[in-house]
Amino acid sequence: MKSALLFCFAFAILPPLTAAQNPTVTAMPNTIYVGADGKFEAAPDTALLQFNISAQANTAKEAEAEAEKQAETTRQILRANGIDPKQAEIGFYSVNPRYDYRDAKQKLIGYAVATSATLKLKDFSKIGPVTQQLADASVGQSQSLSYTLEAPDDAKRKAVADAYKRARASAEALALASGRTLGELSYASVDTQENIRVFSPLARRAMAMGAAAPAPSPTEDFTPQQVTVTAHVNAVFTLK
Repeated sequence: MKSALLFCFAFAILPPLTAAQNPTVTAMPNTIYVGADGKFEAAPDTALLQFNISAQANTAKEAEAEAEKQAETTRQILRANGIDPKQAEIGFYSVNPRYDYRDAKQKLIGYAVATSATLKLKDFSKIGPVTQQLADASVGQSQSLSYTLEAPDDAKRKAVADAYKRARASAEALALASGRTLGELSYASVDTQENIRVFSPLARRAMAMGAAAPAPSPTEDFTPQQVTVTAHVNAVFTLK
């Protein structure tokens, strides 16, 4: 998205601007206001694996015992892959009663225990084995995987530079069309955003029933998707 306005001695027009990308700017004579988007794609340095542990039983104590059993299985899987279980961060833990609403009077039929965990991995080769082993052990049936940048500052700078280059090019084109020369930058605002895509690592899991060898992980031999960092720059330039 690109926009441009020309301010001169004869007129000074500034239409309403959206709060997110177009902050209020005081119109000044002999200035050009422009806005432009830029982006930079970088290879991710961190994988975020999110999974849930859940259990149901007749009593809360039994449900918690089953959840703890699944949690211990998870810890064993992580250790087997050279991962400290403490790297898995707990997002929430809940114990909720379950009711049967088919009759006019609700009936307590059991309890459900649920918790979520997020695991950050730098070694992407461990993603496939961990997700596969969790699924094979009937733990973490609900899994999601995303890639991100733990240190995105350099990518943000490059996205901002791309947005500014586009904004200045628009301003120079407008100045030239008006018979003027573009001057110095007098004002600028910047907004950046990292676009993270989430997908299920088990979405394409091959069901090799009765096969001698385990099916390959859905992520095996695939390249992690690049992280796109976007930036929007609003800039005001003087006119000569």
